[in-house]
Amino acid sequence: MSGFRQTSAGRSGELSALIGVIQRRRRTARFSDAGTTLLELLIACSILLVLASVAMPLARVSVQRRKEADLRYDLRQIRDAIDRYKDASDKNQIKVAAGTEGYPPDLDTLVKGVKLTTAQDNKQVRFLRAIPADPITGSKDWGLRSVQDDADSDSWGGQDVFDVYSKSTGTALDGTKYSEW
Repeated sequence: MSGFRQTSAGRSGELSALIGVIQRRRRTARFSDAGTTLLELLIACSILLVLASVAMPLARVSVQRRKEADLRYDLRQIRDAIDRYKDASDKNQIKVAAGTEGYPPDLDTLVKGVKLTTAQDNKQVRFLRAIPADPITGSKDWGLRSVQDDADSDSWGGQDVFDVYSKSTGTALDGTKYSEW
């Protein structure tokens, strides 16, 4: 029996030594894990900073590209309304003033509508729901050209509306001026 006690006493000493080694390793592991966590945090923050610095210019270009697409759409809508007005006047469906070549006197006429000459119940036809705002300038003030104006004129003669353009002096992503679209 005494041999059993020595063995269990020897084992308990070995066990307590082993527990001490494990506790020391855990303590050092905690400190090294904390350092690793700080290092990982710094690396992650620097990666996020690089990604954010790349994403900001892309977001700005994306916003500008969207405004340009909206400008093209709005110009197409207004020009299409002017063309439909001209077609109706050429077919004698609406009355037009002399000397206007059949084009609308202003953009408000496209929105308010005009009476049809063929309808007996004073029916009106509208060519545009509303005058859209220029997405570049944010204003509903469009540049207008009449048939009598030069093709590159930036002042409106006031007789009729043959064409519209943006009053923005900015340059598009493709290098052209918005006012030339």
